Amino acid sequence: MAKEDYYELLGVEKGVSEEELKKAYRKKAVQYHPDKNPGNKQAEDMFKKVSEAYEVLKDPEKRSAYDRYGHAAFAGPGGSPGARGPGGMGGGFHDPFDIFREVFGQGGGGGGGIFEEMFGGGSRDGGRDGADLRYDLEITLEEAARGVEKEISFRKLVSCERCDGSGAEPGSKRVTCATCRGAGQIRRSGGIIVFTQACPTCGGAGSRVEKVCSECRGECRTPKTTKINLRIPAGVDTGSRLRSAGNGEAGLAGGQPGDLYIVISVKEHELFERHGDDLFCEVPIKFTLAALGGAIEVPTLSGKATLKISPGTQSGTTFRVRGKGMPQLRGGGHGDQLVRVQVEVPASLSSEQRRLLEEFARVSGESDEPLAKKWFEKAKKFF
Repeated sequence: MAKEDYYELLGVEKGVSEEELKKAYRKKAVQYHPDKNPGNKQAEDMFKKVSEAYEVLKDPEKRSAYDRYGHAAFAGPGGSPGARGPGGMGGGFHDPFDIFREVFGQGGGGGGGIFEEMFGGGSRDGGRDGADLRYDLEITLEEAARGVEKEISFRKLVSCERCDGSGAEPGSKRVTCATCRGAGQIRRSGGIIVFTQACPTCGGAGSRVEKVCSECRGECRTPKTTKINLRIPAGVDTGSRLRSAGNGEAGLAGGQPGDLYIVISVKEHELFERHGDDLFCEVPIKFTLAALGGAIEVPTLSGKATLKISPGTQSGTTFRVRGKGMPQLRGGGHGDQLVRVQVEVPASLSSEQRRLLEEFARVSGESDEPLAKKWFEKAKKFF
């Protein structure tokens, strides 16, 4: 039966970069690893195939030969795949687990690292670091503008106080694991390949406690509500992420605690819209002010500001009030506030107002305003 295409096995195109190739192999290796698929012969075969494909394509010389001649590049005399196997352009194919350890950073002994993180178990020589946590925090636009201190409360796993994180009842001691006899690993055969995995009884520790802690039941950690004070800097925006080092979950067996990541969202404001470091708002003005000009007071997050309206201002005109926007998160000043004026036409008129406006309309005659004149020039052909 013809061998499957190496590129198709890894789900990549020809010309794929080394980094993307490694990423594709990692995904496939995790998917088909025997520890993830115990007793599944088909998955085990796929694991060997994707490892063989990666072994060839990661090497520029082997990949070049494969691209030119396909699988025939590694076939021996008569077309057999023996003497020129992909394991070295002249030697047999490498153990797929050697390739897996190489990519995932696992040493020959198989302790610690990404392997245990994905497939369970822990390091015999060192602890396991605690998980990072996420906390979503909503603040107002005013708080984002000036910065604020918040007390937040959340649940996390902390080191058990009763057993001091050992998992053993006080007075109890640790004994050698009977399953792995202290090795922390067990060996398992998968056809012609023998591989190791973390001991399921002791989790790779090589020992277990005589009597588990009555508080944490041997888990070494217990859930607890924690409160911390957090300083939110001025200038944060929705999506800003703050890191509180060491406030994640407690580590195991001396491992480092994780971190807490606070993700900020800023509430919508009833008056202002935010565009980066700038603020935007709309302000209604009387049509007489727009025609004659003058000054108005406009709100800002830091108080009132005076805005000068030029005579003849049109509805929709936008003015810029410099330095009245949001502070820049990493310092260096403030954004601006953009104010768009909307000319408000009175909904009802007194008799005196109507008389004066009619007189104004009479003396104005045909409009010679630039916008109106331009529009009427275009509209003439439709009349």
